[in-house]
Amino acid sequence: MEGNAAVLCGLGAWVPPRVVSNKELTTALDTSDEWIRSRTGIEQRYLVDKGMATSDLAVEAGKRAIESAGSPPIGAVVLATTSPDRLCPGTAPEVATRLGLVDVPAFDIAAACGGFMYGLTVASSLVSTGLSGHILLIGAEAFSTMVNPQDRSTAVLFGDGAGAVVLRGGEPGEPGEIGPFDLGSDGGKADLLAVPAGGSRQRFVAATGQGLADARPPEYFLHMDGPEIFRNAVKRMTSSSRKVLDQIGWTPDEVDALAAHQANLRIVSAVGERLGIPQEQWLTNADRVGNTLTASIPILLAASAAKDLLRPSDRVVLTAFGAGLTWGSAAMTWPQITPRIDVIP
Repeated sequence: MEGNAAVLCGLGAWVPPRVVSNKELTTALDTSDEWIRSRTGIEQRYLVDKGMATSDLAVEAGKRAIESAGSPPIGAVVLATTSPDRLCPGTAPEVATRLGLVDVPAFDIAAACGGFMYGLTVASSLVSTGLSGHILLIGAEAFSTMVNPQDRSTAVLFGDGAGAVVLRGGEPGEPGEIGPFDLGSDGGKADLLAVPAGGSRQRFVAATGQGLADARPPEYFLHMDGPEIFRNAVKRMTSSSRKVLDQIGWTPDEVDALAAHQANLRIVSAVGERLGIPQEQWLTNADRVGNTLTASIPILLAASAAKDLLRPSDRVVLTAFGAGLTWGSAAMTWPQITPRIDVIP
């Protein structure tokens, strides 16, 4: 049996083929390309077509991560998502079956944009306890289906896609080891970023009207307090990253790469500046994919590695923040790994 460290050994990502530019969005929204770019840094995003669900994205990313890892036997599947195929049951068991992984444990994690960091912590713990030699962790979202297409404050922000990693048991200190971790939450601010209806607190109502926005009342779409979310995202990702740096004993100038959740480029910049990590070490692709929630960090890692922006022995800090509120961070030394990604955003 291998050691009890969790080591990154597979990495894959997949985005749907439909590319939506800012210009395309402005035909239906009271906004402009310049307005979107100046406030978010986003230029385009990938969106699912009608009939495509989160599980479809997750399967594609999962396949690629498993291939990247050399197709080892997978002992469990963890799916972080904010846009599951159904309210019940979870999406992970279906994803596992479609990947040919029968009779393995599979479950969802719902922690919004912080979900991948929560999932990374859980998956690492499963490896460390010896449940399986290899764990597949996927972050996947078709979140555009939950955004009001007529609300310019949210419709311009989000993209769809999936990213996945495979973790294996390894020796402490070897390249690719994940950790230490820091996680946190603040449920007192849950209403800052939420889809109010659809759960047990507010059930479904009969649809009326003809158009998409008319068929669902406003409470069935995402609501966001942008300024407060910005302040909390910067504060929490910065403080969480500092805790991880203190635990592992790195100074900011020793960090080779900051992989922050790609909510928008203004937030990434604010976190990087407050941490004192040089701008050339910030990994970014929000301009090309938008905010893909739980898929954000694994897509970013896969794209960055494919572009040779992440190299073996690089010291990397991962950090994310999402609705809930939830946040989390981790540190790792980058391994020798070849990601599987068809489109490199």
